[in-house]
Amino acid sequence: MQIHLSKYIAAPVDVTFEVFSDITKAEERIDGITKIEILSDVTHGVGTRWRETRIMFGREATEEMEISALQPNQSYEVVASSRGVDYHTRYTFTEKDGGTQVEMVFSGKANSLMAKLMAPLGFLFAGSVRKALEADMDNLKAVCEQQT
Repeated sequence: MQIHLSKYIAAPVDVTFEVFSDITKAEERIDGITKIEILSDVTHGVGTRWRETRIMFGREATEEMEISALQPNQSYEVVASSRGVDYHTRYTFTEKDGGTQVEMVFSGKANSLMAKLMAPLGFLFAGSVRKALEADMDNLKAVCEQQT
């Protein structure tokens, strides 16, 4: 499964990048997140690990994630593994028309037998995942644009 989203944000790249990549404030900025627990000594940048809880499919779901790569004001990547699937999300930030174009690519790759057997059913969840990711981006866009 792969989901690609793109959003224009009327805020400078440095502001947008900071808002999107500051995991410590995600709980207060993103409506879909009910709890963030930082698990690492690093709280910003590569090596930041956290436990994120949100409501998905009517149930509370908690996943552990980590920032695996970061180029300030350009991009960052988040990885996670859960229930036999490796997840990878890449955010890219580009200056455009006085604001920022944010591109997000989310992908999941099955690595266990059970996950591979369930993979054909992934399309059933893709719509809900896309909606959640779009809502997250809309929440962060609002924060960015309020700061300028």
